[in-house]
Amino acid sequence: MKQAAGVLFSAIRLDRNSGKSVSVQLYQELREIILSGGLAAGQRLPATRTLAQEIGVSRTTVIDAVDRLVAEGMLVSKVGSGTFVSDILERQRPRPVSLPAGDKDPAQPRLSYTIGHAEKSYATRSWLPHEARAFVTALPAFDAFPMAHWSRISARHMRSERSIVMGYGEPKGYLPLRRAIASHLSAFKGVSCDPGQIFVTTGAQHAFSLVGRLLINPGDRVWMENPGASGARNALLSEGAELVPVGVDREGLVVREGLARAPHFRLAFVTPSHQQPLGHVMSLSRRFELLKAADEAQAFVVEDDYDGEFYFGNAPQPALLSIDSGNRVFYVGTFSKTLFPSLRLGFVVVPAPMVDSFDRAFASWVSGPPTLTQAIVADFMDEGHFSTHIRVMRRMYKARYEALMEAAGDLQGAVDIQETSGGFHTAAFLAEGIDETKVVQQAAEHGIRLASLSRYCLEPIHETGLVLGFGCASPDDIRAGIRVIRGLPEIRSKLA
Repeated sequence: MKQAAGVLFSAIRLDRNSGKSVSVQLYQELREIILSGGLAAGQRLPATRTLAQEIGVSRTTVIDAVDRLVAEGMLVSKVGSGTFVSDILERQRPRPVSLPAGDKDPAQPRLSYTIGHAEKSYATRSWLPHEARAFVTALPAFDAFPMAHWSRISARHMRSERSIVMGYGEPKGYLPLRRAIASHLSAFKGVSCDPGQIFVTTGAQHAFSLVGRLLINPGDRVWMENPGASGARNALLSEGAELVPVGVDREGLVVREGLARAPHFRLAFVTPSHQQPLGHVMSLSRRFELLKAADEAQAFVVEDDYDGEFYFGNAPQPALLSIDSGNRVFYVGTFSKTLFPSLRLGFVVVPAPMVDSFDRAFASWVSGPPTLTQAIVADFMDEGHFSTHIRVMRRMYKARYEALMEAAGDLQGAVDIQETSGGFHTAAFLAEGIDETKVVQQAAEHGIRLASLSRYCLEPIHETGLVLGFGCASPDDIRAGIRVIRGLPEIRSKLA
């Protein structure tokens, strides 16, 4: 803690190369001194001219910082007397908490029963990536994003009518964006829906939470793909769901297993276009089997189509929603993969009978993303940039996937990289005796980011393996990454 009196202010250090102005830095330094008790209530500050000379800044800079603190109520300015630390601050300043002898940690706050129970089964998401490199999952190719078009549209909206971009906006989402999404789903997914069925959210996890909050009572059973998406898992747990792990084969979620484990389920969560994380595409027969089971149980299905636009196989299967005749499917999409994650923009297509309930929820308490962001994306789609970007990315991801599979021969006998027909990740199974945790740790020491298959599992599965992302890394980086994996101690001994 800084000391009081003359030494106090001479200890202030300002970084003139910082992105923050000197005035803001001085304000923050003085504020910290006051809050930490370095200046007592009622203590008088030196004159602004004196303080400026001591710190080595202009008097105008000091006046600006002091005025901000006066406006916050931390300082009081008295004409003819000077500036003093506020007495009110001293009375309201939180007192340090004294722990009883022998106690190392204060008592933890009591959480709700639902969250306290859910925390025990949360999948860790601290690994969410920020830097594009091999073999990071969940990140699109930033280097190919059409920033020039995006910047032009952004600038245009910043100059538009302020009430549109600065007001609260439509609760369920900006209408031009909802129309653009409906048009996109019709052209790319074979989904016919009214814009009124589309609700814009702050990402896919927000959509999962809302579906869970409106449909699930604590303890309701929810089928969850195992292995499956960790974000959806955490969102549904937080709404009180009892998750039932259901196995996955090459045709998708094994419906007969779900019926054996929980015939009276309330919700089923699936990723039919590109199973997360194994990469399988749900067969048409399995889709009809799932819809039939949901109809008989009076249950609903959440279809998470997180990267279905990037299908590069022969012919994609239709969206589950497109063959749903019983109003059982909630279709969730996200712009995190098609554009970029920091948008925090997603949407959910709600079955027609549920629209009124969602309308009331959004009008009453749900907050969506900024209208400005929605308006930019709407124009980006309407002007054709979105469709063009999808086609470019589809070709790029296919080339990067082919580079991965070409290099995969170097790992024969130790790592079996699975074929996939879309997206920008795939699974890789490890030979018996290889510890996936050690592989992940050893790769990290060489700057390679790997995800273990087990972290996607609600309960253990027979296979051990990795999930390899190939979308955000160049072919050269992918090949270099495979060479690193080949040289790992845990892998070398098993190579053919």
